[in-house]
Amino acid sequence: MPGTRIRRCTAHRERRRASRRHALLAVASAVVAIGATAGLLDAGHDDRRDTARPRPAPPPVLQPLPALPTPPAPAPSASSAAPAPAPSPVRTTTPPRDAPTAEPSRPTAPAPAPRTRLFRHPHSQVLDWVRANPDDPRRPVIESRIAARPAAVWFAAHNPGGIAGQVRAVTRGAAAAGRTPVLVPYAIPDRDCGGASKGGAPDLAAYDAWIREFAQGLGAGAAIVILEPDAIALADCLSASGRAARFASLARAGRTLRTANPRARVYFDGGHSGWHAPAKQAAALRAAGAAADGDGIFTNVSNFHRTADEAAYARRVLAALGGPAALGAVIDTSRNGNGAPAAGQWCDPAGRALGQTPTTRTGESRIDAYLWVKLPGESDGCSGAAGSFTPEYAHALATG
Repeated sequence: MPGTRIRRCTAHRERRRASRRHALLAVASAVVAIGATAGLLDAGHDDRRDTARPRPAPPPVLQPLPALPTPPAPAPSASSAAPAPAPSPVRTTTPPRDAPTAEPSRPTAPAPAPRTRLFRHPHSQVLDWVRANPDDPRRPVIESRIAARPAAVWFAAHNPGGIAGQVRAVTRGAAAAGRTPVLVPYAIPDRDCGGASKGGAPDLAAYDAWIREFAQGLGAGAAIVILEPDAIALADCLSASGRAARFASLARAGRTLRTANPRARVYFDGGHSGWHAPAKQAAALRAAGAAADGDGIFTNVSNFHRTADEAAYARRVLAALGGPAALGAVIDTSRNGNGAPAAGQWCDPAGRALGQTPTTRTGESRIDAYLWVKLPGESDGCSGAAGSFTPEYAHALATG
């Protein structure tokens, strides 16, 4: 009997041990199953996949185009349709303390003049309006005559750390489309002499750094750069040393942009035919490095002077400037279809019209392109807030 009890106790202990082993195995299996499920769920939110995924460069911040009033000309020549617009407020500034010393300039052969189609950026105020107003009776005219045309993209914010990506987004889009973009860096310190379009970088050292970042986004394709509208023609508000420092910075900018992309053509500010005499403008351009560090000049930005007058004026400026024979000019024809308005009427003047459509095939000696630098329909500040798109003004230009 004792042996029987011993055997029974032993068998009972074995059954309890087996029961515990089964329970432990069941728990372990559950843990494995839960862990596998958790792993599958976590894989759907694996941050490492996000960090490995290439992110597109941010789109350009297409800010409203600043109004660009310009000062009156001395006495317009016989070839000029009308005097220049009203002046911006004038103030004298001292040269920035941290403006870098100008580097010696080495002439570089200009890039070949563009002979390709120009780029229409898919994001603009006029395109936004067209998409948002499908039933507006003005839409067909505005869409076909303005929104469908290529135009410049302005970069008016001093935004270190962001500008390279913004420029790159435009140049990549243009390269993918097989087109040439028109880019307008517009962040020079003391911009517009503190007038309606005041702003820009805090000083020339900051501007130099910003333009270096701008150049990083140019890529390797053909591009047209309209370097700082009014920065030369509207520099009389600066002191002599302030002008010299600004001009040295513009020369550095030209070298930086052309070194970053030898296919980019960089044009310097040539004013317009109703402003400075050709010899005076040429002297200022020479001091700013246009002959050695640029590919030519631009004229008539945000203005209204007729194309024939601008072409004749540009050739006179280029002749006085000297430099390589390949230097050319581009003309803003966005609003010059009816010529310049009466003296003093620079702000959304009535009776104006669209000019020649943008093209790099002008058929004119030394005129590389007709461009729409000022975006037609974006206000000077009278038909709407400065830089805002106003369909009334756009329609008037398109039907003028």
